[in-house]
Amino acid sequence: MTILPAIDLKDGQAVRLTKGLMDSAKIYSSQPWQIAKRFEEMGSKWLHLVDLNGAFAGEPKNINQIKKIRDNTDILIELGGGIRDEDSIKRYLDLGIDRIILGSIALKNPSFVKKVAKKYPIAVGIDAKDGYVAVEGWADKSTVKATDLACEFADAGVEAIICTDVGRDGTLSGVNVNFTTDIAKASKVATIASGGVRDLDDILKLKATKEVAGVIVGKAFYEGTLDLEVAFREIKK
Repeated sequence: MTILPAIDLKDGQAVRLTKGLMDSAKIYSSQPWQIAKRFEEMGSKWLHLVDLNGAFAGEPKNINQIKKIRDNTDILIELGGGIRDEDSIKRYLDLGIDRIILGSIALKNPSFVKKVAKKYPIAVGIDAKDGYVAVEGWADKSTVKATDLACEFADAGVEAIICTDVGRDGTLSGVNVNFTTDIAKASKVATIASGGVRDLDDILKLKATKEVAGVIVGKAFYEGTLDLEVAFREIKK
């Protein structure tokens, strides 16, 4: 199983939100690239990067910081937030981003996601409130069940599905293991858990399922409830 430390970008700074609410943003660094470098030095293979401004605006907004992170690290980067068209995908890949995360567009236009997944390294982000897909930076809740959307991409060629329980995100209340495994079973695609991770116990619970491919760690690192270096060692056992 892979641990993907996270950096969320808002106005060029590294922040964390609570339950996806932009006005809950807590700033952790004005130099996000330094955090990315630290993750790399700890032994992380991947960085989960989100352009929060882009997610709400529907277009890329933190290009300069994203480029700075790319230029200062060799870590693999998956990036999401406001990516709605093929030009944006190509622009980020040209910058050296390794995988593109498509979220709201996956619900609105699944055929587009299936098309680009045949040409580019794509992950689908499925964010859910009470089991239903949340869209537009989590500001709205749709009438589509998260597991139904996951099924849509079962044979689409996407590299991964990242599933977030919005109600737990940034709360340190514990990861939703059942939600994650339901998505994994529905899609048969490598599934990455997100939202609510508090400590090593959460990561070990996910690892024990044998069905979860990865986990995103955000606030647990920033608030010190999880020692990432210990976590990296434990998942190798």
